[in-house]
Amino acid sequence: MTGPDPAVAAVRVAVRRFLERHPGHGNELGVAVSGGADSLALAAACAYLGPRSGKRVHGLIVDHGLQPDSGRVAERAAKQLNELGLDEARVLPVRVEGPGGPEAAARRARYRALREARPDGHALILLGHTLNDQAETVLLGLGRGSGPRSVAGMPPLDPPWGRPLLEITRDTTRAACEALGLTPWQDPHNADPRFTRARLRGEALPLLEDVLGGGVAAALARTAAQLREDTEALDELAERLLEEADRAGALDVRTMAGHPAAIRRRALRSWLRAAGVNDLTDAQLRSVDALIGDWRGQGGVWLAGHLVAGRSHGTLHVHHEASDA
Repeated sequence: MTGPDPAVAAVRVAVRRFLERHPGHGNELGVAVSGGADSLALAAACAYLGPRSGKRVHGLIVDHGLQPDSGRVAERAAKQLNELGLDEARVLPVRVEGPGGPEAAARRARYRALREARPDGHALILLGHTLNDQAETVLLGLGRGSGPRSVAGMPPLDPPWGRPLLEITRDTTRAACEALGLTPWQDPHNADPRFTRARLRGEALPLLEDVLGGGVAAALARTAAQLREDTEALDELAERLLEEADRAGALDVRTMAGHPAAIRRRALRSWLRAAGVNDLTDAQLRSVDALIGDWRGQGGVWLAGHLVAGRSHGTLHVHHEASDA
């Protein structure tokens, strides 16, 4: 008796290991499905594993309405999910609008719709991001100079989102769909050079693979995993520092100054966000850190939301710009 196709088995193993590593999210499971090979292969694995792990599997198909036949594509995806035996297949129409260009607007609309369709308050929603998607994310972070947190890529688990396929390639998901007789949709936006990620996928990564002799996508994904482990360790140290330095919402400068800048800035970022500071830039964060590590009696640092971070009497504090320090 032969087993499943190797590609099908690889996807199933990835999903099974993910579910074993992250228990305790209830008996409902959502799967975001675009109709492409990655999400179809993921849905097929969940359809197979759901009954074996005691989970009801809900297929969630977002129709962005950006193309004339988007409704037909969504219904075809729902039909394939029903044929796979998922407990439910729902099409979620959305309106793509707002700032940041079509990619950012579509992403916001998609994630909002998926959150609202979450089967229950504990359920995870699995996303079909692959090793190739992770490599593209790392390249984007490098190109934008967004720091180690961005270069660390997408985490496997970021509730309610789960990404079981970050070690699986697109070639594997395509082969799994072929073996299962599934017909993936080829999104024309994935090859449209107007979109940054499409150019990374179709131009930059293939060129890097050619110049460096292959293995670039896997190497970038490994780099992301290593950086994510380091970032998580530093975040834990920063959390401990915040607890140690907290003085009723202010921060004790002497306590903060006794730690390396990498940990101190992480702690400051969390502290500022908790104080209501949004859209914090790296330059602003470094200026706030200078109130500790390069103190020369300078004034406060102006931040978004009409807030100011300042130092007085050995503590850092955040106040509204119209308030007295």
